[in-house]
Amino acid sequence: MSSLLREEMQRVLFRPAKQRLVEFIEIEEPSNGRHFLCVSVAKNKVVQLSIVHCQLSKASLKCGTKKGRTKRSSIQDCYRRTEIWSLHDLTLVDGRDPDVDDPCFLLHFDEVRTITATSCCAKYSIVRALVALCDQHCQSSLNLRNFDWAYIKPTSFYSNRGDCIVLSQICFYAFNLVCLSMCPVPLDA
Repeated sequence: MSSLLREEMQRVLFRPAKQRLVEFIEIEEPSNGRHFLCVSVAKNKVVQLSIVHCQLSKASLKCGTKKGRTKRSSIQDCYRRTEIWSLHDLTLVDGRDPDVDDPCFLLHFDEVRTITATSCCAKYSIVRALVALCDQHCQSSLNLRNFDWAYIKPTSFYSNRGDCIVLSQICFYAFNLVCLSMCPVPLDA
């Protein structure tokens, strides 16, 4: 489902603005409809963060013959950017409490913007993308506070080689456990 959302937002919202959608998460906002925090990169390498509001709109379509025109309704998603910031203006990302599974975090621009993700996984996903884009396009590190660094910056074994390395490490641990469980244990009589 998220790949379809990504393609739809890229086609409708970001491609016409000559931008590439890098990462997005669904967030909770007080107003109706779905909301997303999106990170995009323009052709001139400017990285933008934006809040996108998705609202269902009804469009009526005419179909049928010339004599008897009938109308049918089609429900479409309508995407609109409600807030836009530059990554250069982001001074701090505050995760609030690294020891608690809290999907809420703070983005410090000129003003502080509270973001509530739908999950902690989504929160860490967007922060990892921001760190990578900041390293790549801003030539400076992003200021982070109150995050669990094990989920932000992977260790040297994980690096950024993807899920295959993670899977191989899990298999290696599982193999070690199987080998250890097969070792004979001396029983004292």
